[in-house]
Amino acid sequence: MHVEQKAATLAAFVDSLQERGQYTFSRDEALSALGSTPIALKRAAERLKAKRRLATPRRGFYTIVPLEYRQSGSPPAASFIDQLMQFHDTPYYVGLLSAAEIHGAAHQRPQEFQVFAGEQLRPVVVGRNRIRFFLKKDVADTPVELVKTTSGRMRVSTPEATALDLVRFYDRVGHLSHVATVLGELAEKIDASKLVAAAEAEGESAVAQRLGYLLERVGAAKAASKLFKWVDRRSPKPVLLAPDKPNQEIARDARWRVIVNMELEPDQP
Repeated sequence: MHVEQKAATLAAFVDSLQERGQYTFSRDEALSALGSTPIALKRAAERLKAKRRLATPRRGFYTIVPLEYRQSGSPPAASFIDQLMQFHDTPYYVGLLSAAEIHGAAHQRPQEFQVFAGEQLRPVVVGRNRIRFFLKKDVADTPVELVKTTSGRMRVSTPEATALDLVRFYDRVGHLSHVATVLGELAEKIDASKLVAAAEAEGESAVAQRLGYLLERVGAAKAASKLFKWVDRRSPKPVLLAPDKPNQEIARDARWRVIVNMELEPDQP
């Protein structure tokens, strides 16, 4: 019977993984492959980290740093996010500005990689990368796409779900004027029917009202056409455009039942 030979060193183990196109591993996997002790593994890992061959996004989880990323200290978050979330054993998807950028709306380039998760997780700072996690209890219900990465694939909210999230969590990405700018770029990727399905999954009329208003404001009425019918059938109450601001009515949009309580100034793409 063939018995897999244990790697002689952590460096040899890392090389063997790279040869197979695998760029992440856990502490337990390394201990098993090396037949080593936790203390010896920790020391070996520290030596490779000092040489920028390894990075540790999370305790017990390692990512191999390819040569082209040695200066930045870590490969891009997209290359290991799926494996990291498997390590955490929690559902997730890449969302907000990070998802918008993946879908082609890159005017508001995020300074952090934004991820929704089914549990509260601390931020990850590794090399020049920062991953910020947002708790979302219904994370598994959000429509996603599987996007190919250098090491596999990752879950990314669809353009339609991204648009809803940007409005629902606008305070996490700046302010509504920024959101409006992103929506103007994202609109061409939004399917009107899929937007209704995404709104059904979220089940919040208020978010759909605000999104519809914003889409029409940035000249994307076509993307919002079927969403209006969905909202209108529900006969919702009027909502504030910016719920965290005082109810100082500047204008009122009767079509979407939105009380405009702030000046909206989208950036020019």
